[in-house]
Amino acid sequence: MLLQFTDKGIYCPAGDFYIDPWRPVERAIITHAHSDHARYGSKHYLCHHDSVALLQLRLGQDISVQGVAFGETIRYKGVTISLHPAGHIIGSAQVRVQQGSDIWVFSGDYKVENDGISGQFEPVPCQTFITECTFGLPIYNWQPQAMIFSGIRQWIQDNQAAGKNSVLLGYSLGKAQRLLYNLKGVTDQIWAHGAIYIPHQLLREKGWDLPEIHRITPDTPASAYKNNLIIGPPSAADTSWMRRFNPYALGVCSGWMQVRGNMRRRNADAGFVLSDHADWAGLLQAVKATGAEKVYTTHGFSSVFARYLTENGIPAQEVKTEYGDTDEELNLSETATSES
Repeated sequence: MLLQFTDKGIYCPAGDFYIDPWRPVERAIITHAHSDHARYGSKHYLCHHDSVALLQLRLGQDISVQGVAFGETIRYKGVTISLHPAGHIIGSAQVRVQQGSDIWVFSGDYKVENDGISGQFEPVPCQTFITECTFGLPIYNWQPQAMIFSGIRQWIQDNQAAGKNSVLLGYSLGKAQRLLYNLKGVTDQIWAHGAIYIPHQLLREKGWDLPEIHRITPDTPASAYKNNLIIGPPSAADTSWMRRFNPYALGVCSGWMQVRGNMRRRNADAGFVLSDHADWAGLLQAVKATGAEKVYTTHGFSSVFARYLTENGIPAQEVKTEYGDTDEELNLSETATSES
C-alpha cells in the first residue's frame, strides 16, 4: 500500500512522511489548519501557502513550515506529492501521492460548493481515494449557499425591526470567514469575539478580501453593537460574553442544524444549515469524479458510507482515525479567548 493507516496517522513508507498525523513525526503534510488535522510537535510541516500563517498562529511562529502552491510537485524519496483545492476553508488542500502509476488522494475535509472564499473543490483522478464522511447520511442535503445567506440576512433584518441584536455562532477558522465574506454590509458594523477577530485580522493582513470588523472587549459599550451583527465561536454559548447582548436573538450556523431538535438543544432562536463539509450528494459526487477503484472512508458516518459505496459497485472500507473529534476552535492565548 502506498499509504498506510498507523497509530500516528496516515503514513507513506516509500516517502517516509505522514499526512495530518495525530502524533509528532519527522515530516508532516497538512491538509488544513483545523486542530484535528494540524497538531503540534512534528519537526517539519508542509502545507499550502495560504495555510502557513494559520499554522503559525495555531502552532507557534517557530515551527518549521514550507508552503507550496496548488499543483506544485515535490518529491520525497521517489514519491511525487502535490496539493489540490479542497474548498473546506482558506488554504485547505487534498494531498495527491504518486509512486509509478499508483496514485492515492487524501481529501482531508472538503465541500464541493464554492463558498466564494475557500476555493473550488477539484476532483483529482486516482486509483485510491480517502474521503471524510462527516455528513455521510442521505438526510444531510444542503440548500444552495445563496438561499442560506438570504435567510440569514432576512433574520438579521427581522431582529433589527424587533430591537434585538443578532448573534451568530460559527467556528472561528473557516465558518467565521465564510459568514463575514458573504454578509458584508448587512449591518452598519460587525462585531466579533476575540477568537474570531485574531485570525480574521491575520487574513486581512495577508490580503484576503474580508470586511472590517470590531473586537468586543469588556469595555465595549452596549450602544456600539446595538442593532448590529455579532459573531462568536460555539464555545461562547451560554457564557457571560453572550449575556451582555440582551436583548438578542441567537443563530447557530452548522450542518448539524439539519436534524430536528438540535436547534432547541443549543438554545438557539434560529438554526442555519451551513456546513464547510460536503453533504451526502457532495460526497458521492466527489468520489465518482475521482474515478477511484478503491475508497477508504474516515471520520463521521464512515461505515454507512462505505457500505453504500460497496453495494453500488465501488469497493470501500472504513478506517479509524483521530479526525473529527474537535470543535475546530483555535487554541489561542487566554487573552484572546477570554472576553467576559
